[in-house]
Amino acid sequence: MSLSRIATFVMSFIIGAVFGTAGTIGFSSGADLLHLGLILAFVGCLAILISLRILAEDRWAAIGGGIGMYLAVFLFSMRGPGGSVVVPDTGLSQVWLIGVGVIILIVAAWPDFRRIRSAAPARHEEPHSR
Repeated sequence: MSLSRIATFVMSFIIGAVFGTAGTIGFSSGADLLHLGLILAFVGCLAILISLRILAEDRWAAIGGGIGMYLAVFLFSMRGPGGSVVVPDTGLSQVWLIGVGVIILIVAAWPDFRRIRSAAPARHEEPHSR
């Protein structure tokens, strides 16, 4: 593994941890019928993981971001030293915990279509003459 791939993985981990923290803190806001905070947290986490995967052109960047993201979600879900809990055990928080994991798995497991296209034989179309 090259030094640039390791640096990309570490930076993706940090970025994922920041977005995981922000989503964990903000997912319960707007807890009405639409659960706008949860939707925005999912969209933000999905967008950052997709952008990490596209920009780095590497599945490991998305995995690094996903590990950081889920670690932040997990740490904030535990009881703190003073007994405080950021994520209480509710149905909404269960959706958040499971949903983040599903988003990470989908982005990390999504196939790389560039390799599939490059492996396919090239089609040469004949120009139409009039």
